[in-house]
Amino acid sequence: MAIKFNVQEIGNPQDAAAPKKFYARPVSSGEITLEDLASDISHASSINEADVMAVLYSLVREIPRNISQGYIIRLGGLGSFRLGTSSVGSETAEEVTAANIQQKRILFHNGARIKKAITDLTFRKSE
Repeated sequence: MAIKFNVQEIGNPQDAAAPKKFYARPVSSGEITLEDLASDISHASSINEADVMAVLYSLVREIPRNISQGYIIRLGGLGSFRLGTSSVGSETAEEVTAANIQQKRILFHNGARIKKAITDLTFRKSE
């Protein structure tokens, strides 16, 4: 099934005088919640929905807990989560302290299964 996209006219934020250009933007088909995933996984396996939810809730709890301890979380074909930062540079290594860190974020690197799914995507223009 093809992913729908629409067209948006967007200006250059760094040059307000530059001509605007048109870009393709994917259109969401909706949302799937954790509960929806648990139900779908339960129907595709012999595990009941409550047990699947317990495992998913544990995963949601454990990812940030382990990232906050400095671990990279590798989830096989799904991908991996790790901490990323942005910092201010200093002239010497001795001048660098924790105060140089300006932004923290979680980085997700997709795994083989997601890479394949993205590679195989097709698109069609939304009416």
